[in-house]
Amino acid sequence: MIGLGNPGPRYASNRHNVGFMFLDRYAQRAGCTSSFVRETNYELLECGNVKLVRPLTYMNVSGLAVKALVAKYGVSVDDIIVVYDDVDLPLGKIRIRQKGSAGGHNGLKSIIETLKTDQFIRIRIGIGPKPEGVDLAQFVLTDFSDQERVVLDKVLDVAVQAVQTILSEGVQKAMSLYNSVEVIT
Repeated sequence: MIGLGNPGPRYASNRHNVGFMFLDRYAQRAGCTSSFVRETNYELLECGNVKLVRPLTYMNVSGLAVKALVAKYGVSVDDIIVVYDDVDLPLGKIRIRQKGSAGGHNGLKSIIETLKTDQFIRIRIGIGPKPEGVDLAQFVLTDFSDQERVVLDKVLDVAVQAVQTILSEGVQKAMSLYNSVEVIT
């Protein structure tokens, strides 16, 4: 499972780092007691039979880290789940898909180009909407407000449940259960 974000403390709480936040929440909920270990250009935490991966290449070139992961561990595209932020999805919602375009997300675009396929599971976590008149790059690199953080915490738990469903019952079941869920405070 690959969570997208940007490395370093400057970006830790940014909207664009929802993928990293998700991995931390997943590890916590799954009871993983070890820590992420740095590999070439990503961090890896083996949590049971699930590999949690944080690319350290910055968002727009996430595919480089995925390429290194696939080369080292022989990870099949069928076993990849990518979790990332989506500005076009409102905060409080997730969307699970089995395949599809990058939808304007440069991190996902980099992964699709590197793997030469869009046939992998992805979970989009809503961070929108972007306020009118605010630059997209500026918006995704801002932190969540305290009120938004309350919603995000609940959404991260829903996303963890969705992944557990994918792993145990399949992506179709997870899509039917979680694509219509909206977290409201």
